[in-house]
Amino acid sequence: MLKQRIITGLIMASGLLAAVALLPVAALAVLFAVIVALGAWEWSRLAGWETTPARIAFVAVVVLALGLAYEYCQLAGTPGAEEVQPLLGLACLWWSIAILWLKSYPASGALWGHVAMRSLMGLLVLVPAWVSAVFLLSLPRGGLLVIAMIVVVAAADIGAYFTGKNLGRHKLAPSVSPAKTWEGFWGGLVCALLLALLTWYLLPASFSHIGLGAVVTVFLATALFSVVGDLVVSMVKRESGFKDSGSLLPGHGGVLDRLDSICGAAPVFALGLLLAGW
Repeated sequence: MLKQRIITGLIMASGLLAAVALLPVAALAVLFAVIVALGAWEWSRLAGWETTPARIAFVAVVVLALGLAYEYCQLAGTPGAEEVQPLLGLACLWWSIAILWLKSYPASGALWGHVAMRSLMGLLVLVPAWVSAVFLLSLPRGGLLVIAMIVVVAAADIGAYFTGKNLGRHKLAPSVSPAKTWEGFWGGLVCALLLALLTWYLLPASFSHIGLGAVVTVFLATALFSVVGDLVVSMVKRESGFKDSGSLLPGHGGVLDRLDSICGAAPVFALGLLLAGW
């Protein structure tokens, strides 16, 4: 299974690098929207929509929300902080509330366990992540920023996996994801911290106004909320009675099983860059 995960991961990483290097921003926005739509199809099942027409309708609502956000945030041009920052701030607020739901699960299921709330959660998970990615692409060195964000998430995930596998003793969220441990969580944050130090050291002189503290804060917050994103999707899957969101990606489950961490991390990373003065 690990070998299959690695192969699938390398294929996905290669495809992302090629897309970022070769495609214009508009085409990347469409590509990311297609990926989000696939994630929405999987979420519709987790939300409790059982018939094909109902699931298609949910995907259509998500795609419509992407279009409205695209216009509102003026992502077709060069969006400024005043257009994007409010949506990113609301997204980060939502993820902060999700931490409370995680901590109190399964009791919190009474608040969000019905179809309407789980559908709303799907919108809050997927749409801001897409907006964040497209906004990052609009910034100077936007392709590198998207890759940097994904590298932070991957570093935290890899660090957590190997630290937890070898040192894990204390469960992080046993009612949501029994395999995750506090040791793995801290191992992931340490990897994110080391990556932040390396990134700050390698920053070109034109970004000398961005201090080490800002880089470390953004990277650690991004890593933290990547864990929250993973756990929130796991929580919804557990409430819905599904082990994986789908089976599209060999060794990884569904699209959502790969997007979950990025969905939690992307708004935090994008807002952090804005506040840091990128």
